Amino acid sequence: MEPLIETVDIVLPLEKSEDDSARRQAAAIKLGIPVSRIGGIKLRKHSIDARQRAVKVQLRLDVSLDAAFPAEETPTWSVPVLPTHARSVIIVGCGPAGLFAALRCLENGLKPILLERGKDASARRFDLAPLLREGRVIEESNYCFGEGGAGTFSDGKLYTRATKRGPVAKVYQVLVAHGAPEQILTDAHPHIGSNLLPNVVKAIRNSIIAAGGEVRFQTKVVDFLTSGDRVRGVLTGSGDEILADSVILATGHSARDIYRLLESKKILLEPKPFAVGFRIEHPQPFIDRTQYHLDRDQERPRLLPAARYRLATKIRDRGVHSFCMCPGGWIVPASTENDEVVVNGMSLSRRDSPFANSGMVSTVEPEDLQPLVREHGVLAGLVFQKELERSAKVAGGGGQVAPGQRVTDFIAGKISACLPDTSYFPGARSTALHELLPQWITSRMREGLRLFGRQVHGYISEEALLLGFETRTSSPVRIPRRDDTLEHPELRGLFPCGEGAGYAGGIVSAAMDGLRIADAVCTP
Repeated sequence: MEPLIETVDIVLPLEKSEDDSARRQAAAIKLGIPVSRIGGIKLRKHSIDARQRAVKVQLRLDVSLDAAFPAEETPTWSVPVLPTHARSVIIVGCGPAGLFAALRCLENGLKPILLERGKDASARRFDLAPLLREGRVIEESNYCFGEGGAGTFSDGKLYTRATKRGPVAKVYQVLVAHGAPEQILTDAHPHIGSNLLPNVVKAIRNSIIAAGGEVRFQTKVVDFLTSGDRVRGVLTGSGDEILADSVILATGHSARDIYRLLESKKILLEPKPFAVGFRIEHPQPFIDRTQYHLDRDQERPRLLPAARYRLATKIRDRGVHSFCMCPGGWIVPASTENDEVVVNGMSLSRRDSPFANSGMVSTVEPEDLQPLVREHGVLAGLVFQKELERSAKVAGGGGQVAPGQRVTDFIAGKISACLPDTSYFPGARSTALHELLPQWITSRMREGLRLFGRQVHGYISEEALLLGFETRTSSPVRIPRRDDTLEHPELRGLFPCGEGAGYAGGIVSAAMDGLRIADAVCTP
């Protein structure tokens, strides 16, 4: 007879949260039964409640009554090998949208042909060395381009608010099936880490190939082959024509050449809001103290992870907010061309860096860029981003040195006499960041930072550093698609997908969009 399974939510003090007997006792009280009836418990969700000085842990448990749990297998992923006559689907981009679209194509009996401009994850790792040590960008292989996309070497955060858009649990299970830690199935803010994620990505690639799909690296798409209002395939930089009736366009938002290609072919694009700003960095112990209510000299308890935060406000109808917060992390160079400096954040799975960093950005609406719109049309946002990135390159003085400023000096409008220590390996140069941004962004950022300083005592201090610029938060362009078929409204068979198309904002939401688009491709 199958055991009766009950699901309960309990709250335990931090020091008892890992104690199996304490969990059983709390579950028995919640269910109104004797502890002796509990045959087993399984953790389904784990989250930390640090709103009060005494930190508590919220747990969701499955409780087996009067019998032990049946054996539960680790998630796996497999499909039958495709027949030789399977219909092909071209997928441009090997980030989470492209990879999960490929897996779903295989589940649906379609043959994915994944085309990636960059290198595989192993080779790609070696190309980060000249970027970090020499300030030299390898323009087709960097933190943004290559197997796994921009997330592979920049954190691997899986938390998403896009739960209504698709099967979040499915994405987590597929990742675990390919080597991600099972802890992501239960953590409220799951995270893999950029040291573990490359192997997960490679395992997904191996599954795609083993099931009959193709993955081609260093294969840059330079044109779309069309016939009337229908796509027929793509042209690669080496001159190869690859034909298929469906093309899933899953490039990330740093692939600006794709937007320019679509615009040159008069294929409809739309401007959309995006955000620009800085990376802001603090000592991680400070963030721990503020979030966990610790005394100044008190170390973070072993059971608590490096603390995170989220700050947001609206100033004169524009958002100012933290973005992609990396506790125990590093700031890294995310440039894709040698005439720019772009910064981003990452963490390893242990999150043991002495620094915490976050994007600190302000929203830019299409109407904010009217002078650029008159000259550059729908690509005005790209031009705006690029102008900031070039100004950061000049201000940094060479290589990937980033312009920096203490937060206190940014607010005061003066150049910092010196800069605090930073995790950013290429280094920082003191610069008047407040003069490099348009005044309408600088003024909002100052107001937002002052407000956050009142909300989090000590957030504005001599230790807090701004580095410029964080420009790749999201695409400033949307590649539209129909509500019914999810195809581009003007080019049948072209399926815009993921972050680069303007329909996702992170690993999980991009993966879910990939699943959705692959199902649309399969629908007659």
